[in-house]
Amino acid sequence: MRQVAADLAARCEGQVNRLARELTQRRFAAIPEYADLPADMRDVEIAATARHAIRRFLRLAEGAPADEDDLRLFRERAAQRAEEGMPLANLLASYYIGAEVVWDALVAEARPDELAALPMLARLQLRGTNRVVGAVTEAYQAERAAILDERREAVREVARALLAGEPARATADRFGIPLADAYLVLHLRFAATGAGIAERRVLRRIRAGLEGFGEGTPLLLRDERGVHVLLPSAAAERLPELARLLTGAGTAAGPVIAGAARSEGTADVPDASRRAARIAGIAEAAGRPAGVYELGDVLLDYHLTGPGDSGPAVAAVLDPLGARPELLDTLRAFLDADMDRRRAAAALAVHPNTVDNRLARIARLTGADPRTTRGVLLCAAALTLRGRDRRA
Repeated sequence: MRQVAADLAARCEGQVNRLARELTQRRFAAIPEYADLPADMRDVEIAATARHAIRRFLRLAEGAPADEDDLRLFRERAAQRAEEGMPLANLLASYYIGAEVVWDALVAEARPDELAALPMLARLQLRGTNRVVGAVTEAYQAERAAILDERREAVREVARALLAGEPARATADRFGIPLADAYLVLHLRFAATGAGIAERRVLRRIRAGLEGFGEGTPLLLRDERGVHVLLPSAAAERLPELARLLTGAGTAAGPVIAGAARSEGTADVPDASRRAARIAGIAEAAGRPAGVYELGDVLLDYHLTGPGDSGPAVAAVLDPLGARPELLDTLRAFLDADMDRRRAAAALAVHPNTVDNRLARIARLTGADPRTTRGVLLCAAALTLRGRDRRA
């Protein structure tokens, strides 16, 4: 029976070129990605691989020994398809289509007295296809892993350059990483210390979630200063969604607190990173829950605990009152009266309820409620700075 199978396969060997053309046609019809390949690749490279695959099986059926070197071309082609970005499922489908073409040829060529050899050829073909598919899958995945590792390192290098204020364009262009005109810069802090594996797992979740977050390429870097994330500036319009993503990812290593600062361009990314780190530290020290915090969320603490780069932002807290002088007058009178609404009302010659209403309006317009300890401190600092600016 083995000889019968070998003779049947030998007769099909003369049809290799025809079978390769048929395989290619079926492949292009079933898998559009193959039809989109350049003409020289379709007509030369793909066709040559098809002929090699068909001839290889037929010779094995004729009794030739299996040789690991026979798989070399398949491995090379798999690595090329991985580099080009072809899905693995499409690549493997092409080999099963090839198996169908060869099987159809064997059945069509078989004489009545050779039909009993077809089951033997079917088993041989299944084993051979499985061996080829295994080799192709292994080579494809190895190449994709190498590409992914190289790209991730490139992403880290671009992030590192931007955070250091160094040129990043060459590396970004080489790996097709688009640079944004400006960035939302995040600094992440994990509530659990020494989390180890748990923290790395959280970072993988965050990286995966950020891949689909808005347009552009998210840049994530972990270094001795902490965990930095650079997102295209448009992400600032989606802070609540970003906060939910970070909160959901952080359960394994405790809550994630993120400080956020916006850069005006790429040159000031280092300054934005320093602001973000300081904001995150303030939020963490204050026991804030997991979330994303900007300067306005910790403005008073930020202003009082470090260099005075936040003065303009503090003074701007009262900007919404610029067109309402009666509200600014009421705030000054309330503070001058040591937060005694009746004394403030007497100084303004209005009813105490009017003072209450104006204070509530100030809270709504500015976000700083002068009836609370933190709010009164912020309002007092803002008034002081506005007065200083006028004197200057």
